[in-house]
Amino acid sequence: MVISAETREDLALLREAAREAGTIAMRYFGQNPQVWMKGGTSPVSEADHAADAYLRETLLKARPNYGWLSEETADDHARPSARRTFVVDPIDGTRGFLDGLHSWCVSVAVVEDGRSLAGVLECPAKRETYWALPGEGAFLNGKRIQVRQLGDTVEIGGPKPLVERMPASWQARMRRVAYIPSLAYRLAMIANGKLDATFVKPNAHDWDIAAADLILREAGGALLDRTGKPPRYAGEVINHGALAAGSGELLGVLAGVIAGADQG
Repeated sequence: MVISAETREDLALLREAAREAGTIAMRYFGQNPQVWMKGGTSPVSEADHAADAYLRETLLKARPNYGWLSEETADDHARPSARRTFVVDPIDGTRGFLDGLHSWCVSVAVVEDGRSLAGVLECPAKRETYWALPGEGAFLNGKRIQVRQLGDTVEIGGPKPLVERMPASWQARMRRVAYIPSLAYRLAMIANGKLDATFVKPNAHDWDIAAADLILREAGGALLDRTGKPPRYAGEVINHGALAAGSGELLGVLAGVIAGADQG
């Protein structure tokens, strides 16, 4: 795939904006920021709002004709008509952020025709920056990364009910890892060879996965829905059913599990 100059410039813009948004978020990290509850169950903090405001102002000033889809901004019904869309989560893993965990990140992507063309995860508490362009590999702090080969022990994340649906032949090899609040970071761990696979419970939104999906794919893995296809982004529907992430034979097994689970 030939990457256009526009897309390369978009990646540079995302990297710079995500880095500054991460700096803004770090000012609140461990400082007991003000917190509100969305829908009575999901926390959002003043750090989320501050990072989101910066990203929206900066990115749309640079690309005023792009659409905007963010967890912390009311959706614009005109958005689906835009050729390209910024898909943003100013802090993915807010619960972990508020609990003082380091595995949260700023997630930003540019999407066109349902696919991510540029993706960045800025994880300032871990001093990690991931990015990818289609066909050019995935990178962590400038070093190319890739999924790991399966060993005798398979480390898997995600909801226990889905993990327990894995075939008996895999159960003896599996170790379910502790919960990782940031879904984007969980996918990055697979891309970076720190985790083998994960299930994703239903209702993940575009902003949770659009950037990490591209990074994982460019590292040799994939994120699939119950039909065995990759999710599409920035359309009319912005949430997803159960998903499976990983690589190779194991990914096929996980995809089979969510397909079966969907049928009861």
